[in-house]
Amino acid sequence: MTAANQRSLVPETNIERDQALCESLFTALRDATSDGIGITRESFGAGESLALDIVESAAREAGLETERDAGANLVVTLRGTDAELPFVACGSHLDSVPQGGNFDGGAGVIAGLAILAGLKRDNFVPRRTLKLFGLRGEESAWFGKAYMGSSALFGRLTPDDLASPHAVSGRPLSDCMGDVGADIDRIARGEPLLDSRRIAAWIELHIEQGPVLVARDLPIGIVTGIRGNVRHRTVECVGEAGHSGAVPRWLRRDAVFAVAELITHLDRHWRTLLERGRDLVITSGVMGTDSTEHAIARIPGSVKFSFEARSQSQETLEAFYDLFISECASIGDDRGVEFKLDRRLQSSPATMDPGWVDRLRTAARELGLPDETIPSGAGHDAAVFANAGIPSAMIFVRNENGSHNPFEAMKIDDFMKGVAVMRKVLAEAIT
Repeated sequence: MTAANQRSLVPETNIERDQALCESLFTALRDATSDGIGITRESFGAGESLALDIVESAAREAGLETERDAGANLVVTLRGTDAELPFVACGSHLDSVPQGGNFDGGAGVIAGLAILAGLKRDNFVPRRTLKLFGLRGEESAWFGKAYMGSSALFGRLTPDDLASPHAVSGRPLSDCMGDVGADIDRIARGEPLLDSRRIAAWIELHIEQGPVLVARDLPIGIVTGIRGNVRHRTVECVGEAGHSGAVPRWLRRDAVFAVAELITHLDRHWRTLLERGRDLVITSGVMGTDSTEHAIARIPGSVKFSFEARSQSQETLEAFYDLFISECASIGDDRGVEFKLDRRLQSSPATMDPGWVDRLRTAARELGLPDETIPSGAGHDAAVFANAGIPSAMIFVRNENGSHNPFEAMKIDDFMKGVAVMRKVLAEAIT
């Protein structure tokens, strides 16, 4: 069958009905998980579970099959006629950071449901099965570890990962996963919950979490790669407390000045690497002295901070991490302080499949939309699928005001353009 004949078998979608479904689901998710400022859907917690229930209920109303897999992820299925063929998968996550936005993650799940529900409504029976995954635990805000739900699928959660404490309650990840129905015994053994050979491709729609599409006045972008990261949830600089007026500089072990020097040196290294054409961003998003001890007249004896570096190059990540460790040692010796690091966490960079990137770009052009490519600075579950050997691709949708905050502003018209591109590619792939 030619590509043209394949396309002729794909039914035209009812855009108005699809948009109405999407808008109703965005409203339902916002209303159910609002925290009064933004939305909070805690990984493996009540808000995330409620969001999965809302999506599952809508899927059942559309006549689709639903289940929860051994990782407690939601799986929605439009079954194909040839069960021997590997299935095509789409989806994203439904958890959020505290006081986050309603579109981060949720947009990809709602897009997938709109596509499956629309094909079901139009009595489209595919040859290849199409599955939607509502993944749990993508955000690192709660346990320090990202991609928890998707990593569990491929047996990639380690004992140390499962022991990671919740940022608020301190309960280990394993307990929180068990609370929502995950098969912790299988996960702890590193047993894959899903055979990667059974997945033909992974396609994910997501809001862009940076300003590029807004700056370029583009409704969508086609993602080429995803940055990996290396991070520490907590680095503690331990010095010695003392009276601010009584201890001269040469006898001080000031933790704040030591950390300030470290950050300044890291910024200098960062700038040098950028000038050499390396892809890199670094962040220290959490920092502070002990609130029970700090005072205007006290030399701080301890400072805790977080460390994160991101790059599309694993080589660059490792090189910069080596510089970080070297600077900690050098500054520690010079200022008489010690840098204590907790467990190193990391996520590998990922490259999107060139063939599927081309399919998305072609579909965009055929729909009269721009087909510009864009790298992803933020991490996404698509990286886990890609690094498991599954051909993967992503669509970004324009979003104002950044992300991981309550002010995400995705226009529904832009979103529906992304859904149209995704639907066209998926429908052709399963025909």
